[in-house]
Amino acid sequence: MAPAPSSSSDSRYRAYLKAELEAAAMYRCMAELERDPAKIDLFRRLVDAEMRHASRWAEKLGLDSAELETDGGFKLWLFRLAARVVGTDRVVPYLLRSEAREIGAYASDPEARDLVREERMHARELRQMADGLGPVAAIRAEGRHMTGGDGSLRAAVLGVNDGLVSNFSLVMGVAGGTGNADFVLLAGVAGMVAGAFSMAAGEYISMRSQRDIYEHQIAVEEAELREWPEEEEEELTLIYQAKGLSREQSESVAKQIMANPEAALETMAREELGLDPTQLGSPWGAAISSLLAFLAGAIVPILPYIFDAGDLAFRLSGVSAAVALLVVGWALAKISGKSATWGALRMFLAGGAAAAVTFGVGHLIGVTIID
Repeated sequence: MAPAPSSSSDSRYRAYLKAELEAAAMYRCMAELERDPAKIDLFRRLVDAEMRHASRWAEKLGLDSAELETDGGFKLWLFRLAARVVGTDRVVPYLLRSEAREIGAYASDPEARDLVREERMHARELRQMADGLGPVAAIRAEGRHMTGGDGSLRAAVLGVNDGLVSNFSLVMGVAGGTGNADFVLLAGVAGMVAGAFSMAAGEYISMRSQRDIYEHQIAVEEAELREWPEEEEEELTLIYQAKGLSREQSESVAKQIMANPEAALETMAREELGLDPTQLGSPWGAAISSLLAFLAGAIVPILPYIFDAGDLAFRLSGVSAAVALLVVGWALAKISGKSATWGALRMFLAGGAAAAVTFGVGHLIGVTIID
């Protein structure tokens, strides 16, 4: 029997043991529900591997590994229900997240780092199985996501849309409830300023979070290059084979790249994660683009009121906003390669419907207040 661990080690071992037993229980559940013999075999091998890891932590805790049970309780019940309802393939992403957590925990623990290689292999096999991919595509799937760019164009597009539609609706709503142009102008300006800064703040937070995620992914890749260079070199070799190079050429290129740590990190970030380390997105750029774009869209419906068009302000506001909706819809459709006519009409109908509804609500509320 192993010596009694310290209190800090005890809690750490118990956390590891619990995670391994839960994983084993879920893999066993998958094996029971799966019909594909190859997948069943994979899940059973994963059960055996997780139980071996669990036995290791049980021994450190002085427990009898022969008495370990894989009962996952209510959590396993929910997992089993989900697998029955949506299919085993749909719940594999959850298993991948669990594997990722184990890899992260073990990689930072000297007593567990020798298990990381096997855990990474488990994650690779699961991903390859779920996606029906070959080894090269499976490597790329590990970091699959949309590339970030600087986010400014996306923020600008969303900003113009939101500014135009939301403030047009607001102006129509207030105009429906009161004939006082000053009230409409005040509401429009307030909506424009509040919306612009709200949009900018939201974009900043969103882009900041996205950048943090990308930086974390690159940091993880850097750690893997440092700790498991042989595996990373093999992954790079497979990637270049997929590009059409021979095995010998791919090995030669991969070896040259791996000789330069900075080049290796940049290459793996681009090839495996799909990221350009120099274009991770600018939170401030996205925020400013969003703010200016929202202002540009939101000012259109209130221009007639700003220039004091009198009795024509309401009509001019509606006409100018309608024209802007058509132009924005047309431009967005052209950029995305869709039908420009349908894009313009769709934007016009959506924005017009929103404005009509708010006008009706404003009119009803205005009548109620007057009565």
